[in-house]
Amino acid sequence: MLLASLAVTGLVLSGCQDNLAGLDTKASVPVPQKLVRQMKAKNMATNAPIMVRIFKQENTLEIWKKTRNGRYAMLADYEICKWSGKLGPKFKEGDRQAPEGFYNVTPALMNPRSQYHLAFNMGFPNAYDRSHGRTGTHLMVHGACSSAGCYAMTDQQVEVIYALARDAFKGGQKGFQIQAFPFRMTEENMVANRDNQHFAYWQMLKKGHDHFEITKVPPKVDVCEKRYEFNTDSAARYPSSGACPIRKMPRSTALAFVQNQSKNAEAFEELLAKAEKRKPVALSPLTLEDVLPGVTVEQPAPKPAPVEPTTIDPTEPAETVPVATSTTQAAASDIQTTGSVKTAE
Repeated sequence: MLLASLAVTGLVLSGCQDNLAGLDTKASVPVPQKLVRQMKAKNMATNAPIMVRIFKQENTLEIWKKTRNGRYAMLADYEICKWSGKLGPKFKEGDRQAPEGFYNVTPALMNPRSQYHLAFNMGFPNAYDRSHGRTGTHLMVHGACSSAGCYAMTDQQVEVIYALARDAFKGGQKGFQIQAFPFRMTEENMVANRDNQHFAYWQMLKKGHDHFEITKVPPKVDVCEKRYEFNTDSAARYPSSGACPIRKMPRSTALAFVQNQSKNAEAFEELLAKAEKRKPVALSPLTLEDVLPGVTVEQPAPKPAPVEPTTIDPTEPAETVPVATSTTQAAASDIQTTGSVKTAE
């Protein structure tokens, strides 16, 4: 009886060990050589930081990677196998909604032992979600093509995505950003969804989307007054539900964003007028205060004045060198003997 029990125990332990070995193997699958060659062609280091963009309506997950010039370029895109719910954010546990918003995935959220082949937790709820009382757990990007509030990929796809994230962490990235949107944030899609109950929320998400489109760098994301803030800095803490602190933004970023928002507003009005079968309204140019209320714009540091080159007039007599005084003679003596110059008393 004892021998039989030991034999069963041995089989169980052996099965666990084999299973764990398999899990470790799939989590260490190398990035396909095809993608490695693409990285080289796009001037990317293999362990450079990444960013993920998700578009529900288009069933698309994009992988963006930092190039050596500091900007990000798209490396790969995949068809999402399945996501659950409908267009719109997640509100509560059990609503089977896949999240929308800006999330940060750290190494601690990577799950090589997931029952869904491989997975990483999106980090829901984030500070914005919590400020609105939204609840939910285990919201992931994973394999197995089955979703109950997650973004499910094929096992082969998730192995590649997981490998890209793993290598970025090995390269020093502390966390990669996930931007999850209801659809591609074009003016056409915004006009088409203008009557949706989530339209105001999507307008806010679009600001973060546009910041990335302008800079091709993942925006700095904060939350205050229960809303997202993008690419601002403050010496004070950002209270997710409290009043926003005094914030600032570099002038170049602010001006580019204002210009972008003005262009988008004109395009939106043109498309809206067409949809409503009327003439478009002439819009006044947007100002910094219109687009970035309460944000101080940082002026660039003044450039140093150019130094005028010294010219020598050959017709002028050469300057005579004064005869050394006892002080300068002593200083010269110090240079020769000690390599330093004494200051005269």
